Amino acid sequence: MAMIKGSIVALVTPMNADGSLNDAVLRELVEFHIEQGTDAIVAVGTTGEAATLDYEEHCQVIRWVVEQARGRLPVIAGTGSNCTREAIELTQKAKDLGADACLLVTPYYNKPTQEGLYQHFKAVAEAVAIPQILYNVPSRCGCDLLPETVARLSLIPNIVGLKEACADPIARARQIRDLCPGFPIYSGDDASARQLCLEGGAGVISVTANVAPRLMHRMILAALAGDAEQAAALDNRLTGLHRALFLESNPIPVKWALNALGKIPEGIRLPLTWLAPQYQPEVRQALLAAGVL
Repeated sequence: MAMIKGSIVALVTPMNADGSLNDAVLRELVEFHIEQGTDAIVAVGTTGEAATLDYEEHCQVIRWVVEQARGRLPVIAGTGSNCTREAIELTQKAKDLGADACLLVTPYYNKPTQEGLYQHFKAVAEAVAIPQILYNVPSRCGCDLLPETVARLSLIPNIVGLKEACADPIARARQIRDLCPGFPIYSGDDASARQLCLEGGAGVISVTANVAPRLMHRMILAALAGDAEQAAALDNRLTGLHRALFLESNPIPVKWALNALGKIPEGIRLPLTWLAPQYQPEVRQALLAAGVL
């Protein structure tokens, strides 16, 4: 598989008001992203509410996205778990369903050591012959995949990249680049994605791309090409969204925004709740500033 680059949407999972999955709207979103130039889709990641889907639903969403994409853009399936055996099972299922790659978050809650993290990802990679992207997000998982561990994992052939979402992804990416030059790094932070790509990153796995896919694609494309001026001009239109879509925990604001755009029904699963009224005007203003509402 050629390296996936560009603006990769961390796709929401559309739900009805009762919390049931909405297959038809999910398929419409896939078509929307293909039309808008999104470079790849992550299905069932954090933004896709993987934490509240059961195993069958998790696999169903991957199946629907793969079926609808029909090879027109890569599909990356979120298959991480804090149980190594479950991560292997999900990753194998995603491969069987036709996903192009998998995204594996660091094991959450149980706080593994660096050696535990290495052995976890190594076990999944050796068990399932599919390209795998590591995902480091310490604020959610309670552990931090350190550069030295990333460097060790980068030597495993089917570990093909890292989504970095630590507190300072730019500094972290520089450290990783020094230890393993050429290893693909994807921004997990929309606000700093432009800079990371200008410094040699492979792209962004983006929340903002859910609501402004064409603009994100153009901005990241400019940054990957080294056109700092054009990338900055485009990113200036997105700055409000990068902030507003995190006024409450992701994916609360982005689901509200997509509903305001008429793209999805008003559905989200507990313990997540609908966006609080006091934040809605700021999200709406950010959508207007970006020219998507």
